[in-house]
Amino acid sequence: MKPEKIREMTVSEIESQLNDLEEELSNLRFQKVTSQMDNPLRIRVVRRDIARLKTILYEHKTGLRKLS
Repeated sequence: MKPEKIREMTVSEIESQLNDLEEELSNLRFQKVTSQMDNPLRIRVVRRDIARLKTILYEHKTGLRKLS
């Protein structure tokens, strides 16, 4: 997910997306443990998307950058 796309979202949309990705990461970790994982690189992508969302939320809350 590109940062520009995230900055176009509202705070509630970002928080909703963040919850969805955290749930997906939990499911992916469970699949990894049970050896049912199709794409192991998906964990990395989801973790980075979570970090991007949290960073942009932090920027908004501290006033560094405003969301639309």
